[in-house]
Amino acid sequence: METIKKAIISVSDKTGVEQLAKFLSDRGVQIISSGGTHKFLKKAGIPVTQVSDVTGFPEILDGRVKTLHPIIFSGILAQRNENHLHQLDEQDIDPIDLIIVNLYPFEQIIAKEETTLEEAVENVDIGGPSLIRAAAKNYQYTTVIVSPDHYDGLMSEMDNNGNRTSIEFRQRCAVRVFQHTARYNALISDYLKSAFEEEETFAEEITLAGTKINDLRYGENPHQKAAYYSFSERNPLNDFKQLHGKELSYNNLLDLDSALSIVKEFDENFVVIIKHTNPCGAAVGDSLLDAYKRALDSDSLSAFGGIVGLTGEADAQLAEEISGHFFECIIAPGFNDDALAILQKKKNLRLLTFTPQKKDLFDYQVRTINDGFLVQSKDQAQIDLRQAKIATKRSPTEKEWKALSFAWKLVKHVRSNAIIYTTDNQVIGVGAGQMSRVDAAELAVKKAEQAKHSTKNTVCASDAFFPFRDGVEALAEAGITAVVQPGGSIRDAEVIEAADEHNLAMVLTEMRHFKH
Repeated sequence: METIKKAIISVSDKTGVEQLAKFLSDRGVQIISSGGTHKFLKKAGIPVTQVSDVTGFPEILDGRVKTLHPIIFSGILAQRNENHLHQLDEQDIDPIDLIIVNLYPFEQIIAKEETTLEEAVENVDIGGPSLIRAAAKNYQYTTVIVSPDHYDGLMSEMDNNGNRTSIEFRQRCAVRVFQHTARYNALISDYLKSAFEEEETFAEEITLAGTKINDLRYGENPHQKAAYYSFSERNPLNDFKQLHGKELSYNNLLDLDSALSIVKEFDENFVVIIKHTNPCGAAVGDSLLDAYKRALDSDSLSAFGGIVGLTGEADAQLAEEISGHFFECIIAPGFNDDALAILQKKKNLRLLTFTPQKKDLFDYQVRTINDGFLVQSKDQAQIDLRQAKIATKRSPTEKEWKALSFAWKLVKHVRSNAIIYTTDNQVIGVGAGQMSRVDAAELAVKKAEQAKHSTKNTVCASDAFFPFRDGVEALAEAGITAVVQPGGSIRDAEVIEAADEHNLAMVLTEMRHFKH
C-alpha cells in the first residue's frame, strides 16, 4: 500500500476524533469531511477540506446527499494499477486511502420511547454504509475504520509502517465493516418490521445481529470456546452490573438468565435458587430473609454452588445468612453498603445488580440446530388462574388457589417433563427433565423426601397434560390435594375421573409450558 495521503472523516460519535485528526494532519494527510464533522474539526483548528470542494457539488436535500458522488467513490474504489490510475488521472480524481466513518446512531435513537417513526427513518444512514463498504471491498489499497475503539490501532499501524497500514490490518478492518453493516441493517429491518406490520410474522430472511461484550474462558465445558454477545448495545440480563467476584462463565450466564426470568414473575418478597437452569428452591416470605430461608430449605443439598435471585435489595442480615453457604452468584436489584461489605469477603462470589423490568427488549428466542436455527416468541404469557377451568367436582380452597398460582408461575421455568410440588409460599419438590411425566412426579416426591419435606397437603403444577391417569394416581399417593395442568389429552376424561376418585381439585389452563 502507498503512503496514506487522503482521508475522509465523517463521524456521529466524536470520541477521540480530534486526537486522530491531529495525528493524521501532522503526517501530511489531507482530511476531507462534511457537515457536523467538518465544523467540529475546523473549530479544533485542524486543516480540513469540505466534501463539496472536492466534488464541486453542494450538499443537498437537507444533508441527505453529501458524499454520494462519483469523485468520492472512484477515489475509494480505485485499484492502484495502471488502468485504474490512468482513469483517475483523466477525470482529475485523487485516490482516497483512508475512510473513518461511524454511522448515524440509529440504535440509540430508537431506544428512546419518544422517538417517532419519521425521526427513526431520518437516522437511517445511507452515505456512511456506502463509504465503508466501498473501502472494505478495496481493502488491498484502502483502510477503513468504523469505531473509535480502533483509532489507537490505526495510529500504531501508521507509526510502525511509515504512514502505511499492513495488509493484515486492512483485512481485519474489512471484515469488521461487513459485520458492522450487517448488524446495522438488521436493527433497521427489525425496527421497520415492527413499525409496519401489525401481525406477528417471521421474516423470509433473518440476520442475527449482536455486539460482543466479552470472550468467555470457555463454554459449557473447558474444551469449548465461547463468547458473550448482546442484541443491543446495552448489557443484557436487565442491564446487569457485576459489583464483585470472578468473571462470569458461560454456565453462570445461563443460570442468571433463568433466575431473572423467574424473579420478574413476582412482585412480593421472593427468592429463587437456580441449579443448572432449574429452580431447586423458591419461596415468598414476609421479608426477603424469610423468603431466602424457605428457598434454601426447599433443597439445601442441590442449592450448593447455585445462583440466588432476589426481588429486592439485600441487607446485612440477609447477607450474613447467604454468606454461610457456597453460591456462585447473587443477583438482586441492589445491595446496601453493609450487605456488600459482608458478601465481598468471599472473593470469588459474584455479586450482580439488575434493573427490574417486566418486558424484555428482545421478544424472541433463538436456538441453533445442525446447519440452522429455530426462532420463537418468548413464553411470557400469563393468566389469571382463577379464570381457568375447574375440571373436577371439587373446587380448590382459598389456600389451594394461592398455592396453585405460586406453582404455576414456577413450573414453566422447569425443564420438561416438569412436575413441581409447592405450598402457598415454598417449593417442596421438583421433578425436572424426565422422559415420563410419572417419573417426574415420582422424582419430585423423592427430592422432597431427601430435603425432609412431606408432600402431604401440597399442590402440584404440571407444564403439560397428563397423558394417562397414572400420573394423577402418583400425585394422590404423594398426598397432593390440588393440581394445575394445561389439559388437552385425549384421555382428559380419565385423568379428571382419577382426580375425582381421589378428591383432588384440578384446574385446566389450556396453556402448555414446555421448556426443552
